[in-house]
Amino acid sequence: MEYRLDKQHLLDAIALWNRFLKKKVHLIACGGTALTLLDIKNSTKDVDFLVPDQNEYRYLLAMLKDLNYKPATGHGWAREGEPYIFDLYPGKRVHTTELLNSPLEVGRHTLLKEYQYVIIGILNDYDLIISKLFRGAGVDFEDTLMLYRSKKGEIDLKKLQHGSKRPPPMISPRRAC
Repeated sequence: MEYRLDKQHLLDAIALWNRFLKKKVHLIACGGTALTLLDIKNSTKDVDFLVPDQNEYRYLLAMLKDLNYKPATGHGWAREGEPYIFDLYPGKRVHTTELLNSPLEVGRHTLLKEYQYVIIGILNDYDLIISKLFRGAGVDFEDTLMLYRSKKGEIDLKKLQHGSKRPPPMISPRRAC
């Protein structure tokens, strides 16, 4: 059976982190994690957060090591006995897509929950859609449709069109060397 993490279990895990932190850390949910926290999806199989501030990112990784988390994938951290991996992306890069603006800027995320030290935000709809589409897996297209349908009337498709008079809103593809 494949393990999936629902919203409450995800928030419980972050609340545990909060108990051990001594400094503020901003986590910006992206991907399926964002959709789960928005109650669009019931659960997610992988946990994806941007940690836009480099100092906060380094501090969080040090704390996770103290809590016996170990590197599991490129940006993923897991603890023995736990069936999920926390993918923590430093800066403004989601997987292989680099956002043009920091997710901490006004309008680039919405606040979900603020603990004493952990602040959880959710990446804005446009960055979610574009980062999902650039990744391009089947589940990413399904997630994009779920987000669009749930926010019908709130998402302006013209902002996503290449030929729009406005520049593409928030990302640039990462170029391979």
